[in-house]
Amino acid sequence: QVQLVESGGGLVQAGGSLRLSCTASGRSISTYAVGWFRQAPGKEQEFVAAINWSGGITMYGDSVKGRFTASRDNAKNTVYLQMSSLKPEDTAVYYCAAVWTMGLRTSAKEYSYWGQGTQVTVSS
Repeated sequence: QVQLVESGGGLVQAGGSLRLSCTASGRSISTYAVGWFRQAPGKEQEFVAAINWSGGITMYGDSVKGRFTASRDNAKNTVYLQMSSLKPEDTAVYYCAAVWTMGLRTSAKEYSYWGQGTQVTVSS
């Protein structure tokens, strides 16, 4: 069993930056792909980013390409999402999720474990 905890959310002005962390416990996630998703009030869940087990392959949603960067430190059992040039439309609850795979997954349905989410609010 894998438990995931997100942290690093908060309130930031437009144009600012935040770094989210997703820390796993229960077992090592060094062989897991990790995805980041977000959900704003009244909107569907949206794929944000995914990173493969080694960190060598990443994928991003169109709305965050060039602004967000996923990375990981398997020694710390932690995955990061660096968010820059934040916009008010980035406001949402951000979730990390993990799945045992050597590839990447962009569909929420394919992930096995989920964190509780962290709120990111970007003011204009």
